[in-house]
Amino acid sequence: MDNRNRVEVLGDQAKQGFSCGVDALDRYLLRQASQDQRKEVAVAYLLMDREAEKVAGYYTLSAASVRSDKLPENMRVKLPRHEELPTALIGRLAVDHRYQGHRLGGFLLLDALLRCLDTSEKMGLLAVTVDAKDDRARAFYEAFEFRRFIGEEYHLYLPVAKIRSLT
Repeated sequence: MDNRNRVEVLGDQAKQGFSCGVDALDRYLLRQASQDQRKEVAVAYLLMDREAEKVAGYYTLSAASVRSDKLPENMRVKLPRHEELPTALIGRLAVDHRYQGHRLGGFLLLDALLRCLDTSEKMGLLAVTVDAKDDRARAFYEAFEFRRFIGEEYHLYLPVAKIRSLT
């Protein structure tokens, strides 16, 4: 992939043929992503291979919240005493099987994190959260310094302050 291939908001791009190896993620892009976007519950971002006119990967973003008691005490004591705190959710992230092994998952994650950082400058966001589907996905996010919420094996977060410190 080169700089002619950019991440863009889902529109009229051809999505047929996308296959990441996880049926639920494939079906979501083909059947549900446009509806969720029209209903304003999630926005899908596509990494397009312009040369092949194919979706190389995608992720979704939406607003979310997390209960404050799911955060570690050392983080909680520095925050307002609200029951729920604002977050952004990366709801799905997938790379087509033809593009796997080229670090595009990390590229898409970085793109999502930078969009969330930009959003955090316009409205309050404590962290970016994900719900990893399995051990492999959890390991992927933990490699990027996501942490597990208290008592949650697959619900992870990365504080916006940490993202900011890395840029």
